[in-house]
Order: sequence, then C-alpha cells, then structure tokens
Amino acid sequence: MAKSIDEDYGLNLISANRFYVGIESNISASFTECQGLGVKVKYETYHEGGVNDQQRIFLGQPEFSEVTLKRGMSDDLVFWQWASQLMKTDGSKSIERRNVNILVFNQAGETMQCWTLIGAAPVGWKAPSLTADSSNIAIEELNLIYEGIKVVNKSGAASATPINRGTTGYFGSN
Repeated sequence: MAKSIDEDYGLNLISANRFYVGIESNISASFTECQGLGVKVKYETYHEGGVNDQQRIFLGQPEFSEVTLKRGMSDDLVFWQWASQLMKTDGSKSIERRNVNILVFNQAGETMQCWTLIGAAPVGWKAPSLTADSSNIAIEELNLIYEGIKVVNKSGAASATPINRGTTGYFGSN
C-alpha cells in the first residue's frame, strides 16, 4: 500500500474551515470567511553586462494586501464601532489600531499556525444584502489593512533555510 503525503513528509495538513479571528488576544467572533491575506515584495531586475546566465534582483518594500473578514451579523456591534471611527466628523481621523490574530487548526483542534496582523485598522465595512424571501444568514464584511505580519507555527517559530551567495556575489550552480 502506498504511503500518504502525511506519512512520507510528516505533514499535518490544515483544513480551510477551521479558523478563528481574535483581536488583541481575545477570540472575537466566528467568521465564515477570511480572504486576501498575503504579502508581495516589490522588486527590480537588473541584467549585468557579461553575465548571461543570471540576473540581479533588488528587493524593495513589502506590500500587504487588504484582508476581508465575513461573519454572520448579530447584535454585537464591536466591529461596526471600530469601523465607524472612519466617519468621524470632528476632524480627528484617529483610528484605533489593533493586532488581529488569525488562527488555523487541524482536524484534532490543535493550533497549527497563527498569523498576526500588526497595527490593523478597518478601512471598510459592508452590510449584508437583505431579501424578504431569503432564509440565509445575513453576512457582514469588515476590510482591514495592516502595517506588518508575523507568522508562527504550532511550535512558535517560522522555519526557513537561508540561501547564501558565493564570494563572487552570485548563487552557486548545482
């Protein structure tokens, strides 16, 4: 019998339906969807004369994508109160920034990873569509931007092996 990917590589796969969102270390609500979490680094490519088999890539600043959280609407107004700071008319657009934790779990209920959105602020809120003949749950949306992200796995550390350049400044060929 063939081994599964889990057995071959010791992976503990995570399902996309087991997650919680917490603000400042408190699990705030059960969300039905979390989308847009990601980072992209701007870069510039430079071709050096006489070196035809490699190129130089200069890394720039990271750009963090906007995160959209969706949840069933309830009588809890904590997200609306946070997002309503965007509409202050007294001239102070001071929005309270918070750290937001997105935790994902495996099938056994163990925390597998935690993404912390550092300095998150709401930039949008959307009410659900209301239809008289519908029996669906009303889903509200909250859009967040953030200043940075920290990712840790269940052991509390991120794992990555750095690749070093040779003395010539280029990566060695294998």
